[in-house]
Amino acid sequence: MIPFRKKKPLRRDNVPIVSTYKQHISFLMEDFNNKCGYCDDSYTWRTMWYEIDHFIPQKKFPHRDPTEYKNLVFACRSCNNSKRAKWPTLNESLSHDGIQGFIDPCDEEYDKQFERKKDGSIKFKTNLGKWMFHNLKLHRPQHQIIWLIEQLDQNISELESLSVSISDEQVRAKIQDNLNKLLLSYRKYTKRLGEI
Repeated sequence: MIPFRKKKPLRRDNVPIVSTYKQHISFLMEDFNNKCGYCDDSYTWRTMWYEIDHFIPQKKFPHRDPTEYKNLVFACRSCNNSKRAKWPTLNESLSHDGIQGFIDPCDEEYDKQFERKKDGSIKFKTNLGKWMFHNLKLHRPQHQIIWLIEQLDQNISELESLSVSISDEQVRAKIQDNLNKLLLSYRKYTKRLGEI
């Protein structure tokens, strides 16, 4: 199995005071590595726009400051719409009971809930991970496809760099052959992503 994500998001401590939570978008994008906090889909390959989720839902707890930065999550529309105002514990201080609920994506425990299969699909590892997997709809195909596209893109870049540095024509031809295969796969998955 493969780790769920390469880099955990980390919210900065100091942010300016703002009048609306949407004014935090550029900081959130950076702190969340331009990826959805919940599914780790890259903003680069978005098929829908990204949004700001209130981890502790505003609808359930309207007295909370909507601009509180430590409660904001950069999220793809798929995950944000799936999560919505779900908060099974009904206690704003308790995000889960060990079986149901959510873990903040910036918490170390979040990555312990999931892993990736070799094909890029997400697999849950715990009972709480199973609950989040189903409630965030992490089984949706775009999560696997976006992960595959990112891997292909990285491999293509590495082979292109390698190809330039190789003087042996036979070796360069083999690299180019592998590069062509990767480009065909890349094209196939980008088309599939567009069909979702």
